[in-house]
Amino acid sequence: MSESTAPKKGKKLRTGPSPWIAAPALAFFGFFALIPLVGVFVLSFMSWDGLGSITFAGVDNWKAMLGNGVTQHAILLTLGMTILCWVIQTPISLLLGVFMAGQQKYRAVLSVLYFLPLLFSATAVGIAFNALLDPNFGMSRAFGLDFLSQDFLGNPTLAFYTIMFVIAWCFVPFHSLLYQGAARQIPKSVMEAAMIDGAGRWQTFWHITLPQLRNTIVTSSTLMIVGSLTYFDLIFVMTAGGPGNATRVLPLDMYLTGFRSYNMGGAAVIGVLLVVVGLTISYLLNKLSGSSKMESTMEGAV
Repeated sequence: MSESTAPKKGKKLRTGPSPWIAAPALAFFGFFALIPLVGVFVLSFMSWDGLGSITFAGVDNWKAMLGNGVTQHAILLTLGMTILCWVIQTPISLLLGVFMAGQQKYRAVLSVLYFLPLLFSATAVGIAFNALLDPNFGMSRAFGLDFLSQDFLGNPTLAFYTIMFVIAWCFVPFHSLLYQGAARQIPKSVMEAAMIDGAGRWQTFWHITLPQLRNTIVTSSTLMIVGSLTYFDLIFVMTAGGPGNATRVLPLDMYLTGFRSYNMGGAAVIGVLLVVVGLTISYLLNKLSGSSKMESTMEGAV
């Protein structure tokens, strides 16, 4: 190395890509995410009907919305939906993903069938299930079963669980795809060693497959839980928050408050609550799971 090209003493050589590569993405994120978020936060302290002049309201919007029984019910409903989404979708997605990761030919056909719900829009799914669950002209009329003749979307108790079923039907394929890809990355040598040691199918799953999928479980759970705070279109199409307020979750409550009650300040309060709850849940999930300290599941594999 010549003297001109040799690094000067005291200077460190920079390795890796330049941090300026991320500048366009950061600018995009700031313009379309951070600035609107600040705007919503400021609007939560304003009084505005969406058309007239904006006036400062202080904390009146926060007091009114947090003391509103409808919004309080929406908060509880959203938290319940978040928990149920994880409880229902995680085991189904995990088992389907591991099953689809097999090498048998028929599993490829089943994988396509399991993936189909992910291709349909939420509006199309909502309209289709509204027709199927119609107590007069839906599946009850087609199959002649009394159980299917219930008003699933008109009963306050059944409507919530019916929505949960439809949501799971829509999003289980996505999370199954995550688990399928992760399961196929497990080294074959690890599975073969377990078979040589006499491990059965369930023993291999619990002691080999499941631990190897821990990173994917954290990722899927984060997407699932935070994503459950944004359900709007499907619920709006199927029930519009009814019957009564049985399915009026926070995103729908925000829409109805802002565009039906013309209370943009109150809607902004709900929007800020959704952001805070989503970020808090995501942060706690990553901290409690120890994902920041996780090492690659491929480490040490030959």
